[in-house]
Amino acid sequence: MELLEEKINGLPLDPGVYIMRDKSGDVIYVGKAVVLKNRVRQYFKREQKHPKVRAMVENVADFDYIITLSEKDALSLENNLIKKYKPKYNILLKDDKTSPFIKIDMREEYPTVEVTRRVRKDGARYFGPFLSGVNVWDIVAVIRSAYGMRTCPKKLKKNTRECLNYHIGLCTAPCTKRIGKADYDKVVHSVTEFLAGRDDTAQGLIEQKMQRAAENEQFEQAIYYRDKLLMLAKMKERTLADLTGILSLDAYAYATNGEYGCVSVCIVRGGKMMGVKNFVIPDVSLSEREAVEEFMRQYYVGSNVDLPPQICVPFEREAGEKNDALTEYLTSLKGGSTEIVTPKIGRKKKLMDTAKSNAEDYLLKSSEKTKREYDMTVGAAKKLAEILGLKSARRMECYDISNISGVDKVASMVVFIDGSAANAEYRRFRIKTVEGANDFMSMNEVIRRRFARAANGDGKFGQLPDLVVIDGGKGQLSAAYSAANSEGFDIPMVGLAKREEEIFTVFDEQPIVLDKSSYPLRLLQRIRDEAHRFAITYHRNLRSKRYKSKLEDIPNIGDVRRAALLKTFGSAENIKAASREELASVNGMDARSAASVYAFFHGEEAD
Repeated sequence: MELLEEKINGLPLDPGVYIMRDKSGDVIYVGKAVVLKNRVRQYFKREQKHPKVRAMVENVADFDYIITLSEKDALSLENNLIKKYKPKYNILLKDDKTSPFIKIDMREEYPTVEVTRRVRKDGARYFGPFLSGVNVWDIVAVIRSAYGMRTCPKKLKKNTRECLNYHIGLCTAPCTKRIGKADYDKVVHSVTEFLAGRDDTAQGLIEQKMQRAAENEQFEQAIYYRDKLLMLAKMKERTLADLTGILSLDAYAYATNGEYGCVSVCIVRGGKMMGVKNFVIPDVSLSEREAVEEFMRQYYVGSNVDLPPQICVPFEREAGEKNDALTEYLTSLKGGSTEIVTPKIGRKKKLMDTAKSNAEDYLLKSSEKTKREYDMTVGAAKKLAEILGLKSARRMECYDISNISGVDKVASMVVFIDGSAANAEYRRFRIKTVEGANDFMSMNEVIRRRFARAANGDGKFGQLPDLVVIDGGKGQLSAAYSAANSEGFDIPMVGLAKREEEIFTVFDEQPIVLDKSSYPLRLLQRIRDEAHRFAITYHRNLRSKRYKSKLEDIPNIGDVRRAALLKTFGSAENIKAASREELASVNGMDARSAASVYAFFHGEEAD
């Protein structure tokens, strides 16, 4: 603590970013400051703090800082570092899904309407997002019905005749030049105006087509247009009567139940309320303003989020903040101007009230689910650490061996962080030095190789685990522990035996027995089962490649027949076990080819 205080006293009075690290050197929090010295000093003052802030401060062993030229630069750097390190005490946005957008690439000679979930800086125009309650494909159907804009694949092929869409009035057929470039450009303009909320001609156009179809006794087509009019009417119901003059904005609200917070954003685009998105904020120590602003700094960085010309927030902003660092940062981020306002009355205030109601409802309905997820992941890891007498079990690694009779021996290493699978950290090994089916020595080799690479500075293995889990009992655990020790590492390890689900530790002969329904045991079972799955998958892939190459040696069996055999029997072992009659019954096989396969596996001469 004395070293930290000395370091704090030496902090500059400039804007910048501070990076908190724990005793292992891992980044646990990144923050920005207008004045670095004042902001960092606040964390270490002896005053009452929120439990989550206190927990973070207690884990701080050191910190770094970077001076920036302005607060705006600090905001940008802070966000980049959060994305890079994913610190456990920062807000890390998690949304249930990516909402769809409508894309129109204006660079095409005859643009098409596309639906996408990824917004790129590619010169195309994107409209959306379309949230729950607004079906993006309904919008596309209205565009086809009213304007006849093409929705076929992006690359326009010059066809000799029109497709069905043209004949039923859903496309203007630019592919066969039924419409010229100038007239098609007018169609595209009308569609973009419609999507932007500035064109209301769709209803009239569809009504005309419906009437024409009815007059021509094309009743099925008339019913199709009638259904599109009903769809359009439902879409218009989502255009609030009091949104006149409001084209695009995001209205924010924040709610908390003491355990979790929720930021909700009400999205209005093209004069239409597109819906509300809700995000859980685990850090309730933040004020309303801190939570919303930290959320916005990450939210608008995402490529799937456009920046509206106006953002409504529920907290007071002083007169001098109109062009503050956050506004400048968001503007520079997206290349368009925006302003942050705090409406007191009127339509925009009602939109914020809508967001607030959604935030409170979301917390009410999701708090039980969120708590259960926490108990199964982060909470389970913390309880497991308490049971084992460890300071932490945040990063867990589990190892498993897979082979059949000592052939194609492989091992898996899976990683869980805060009780959840970290797939990008998974690693796999082929056993190199062990002869036959010796799981103990195989485990020794894998653990030794893993920690040797860490000792040699290999970045892929640089992160050390808080706890290693071995799929097996005391014998495999001992082999793994001695291997880690031989490389100079003393890492806490446990073994999970399958039969009784007993937890073995290195220095205690008696296993730990937990209640079968306890979250810590379930966490160990999940990581053990995942390691087993990962190892089995790798083993099967190797075996499949070896068998596939073996099948290539069979006379009279080419790629088509080989694929048919594997599809039918699944493996070379099953092909070997099949009778001549079963082999001949496979699609593409005959008596002669079946005899070749049978003879290859059974050492007989083919007829």
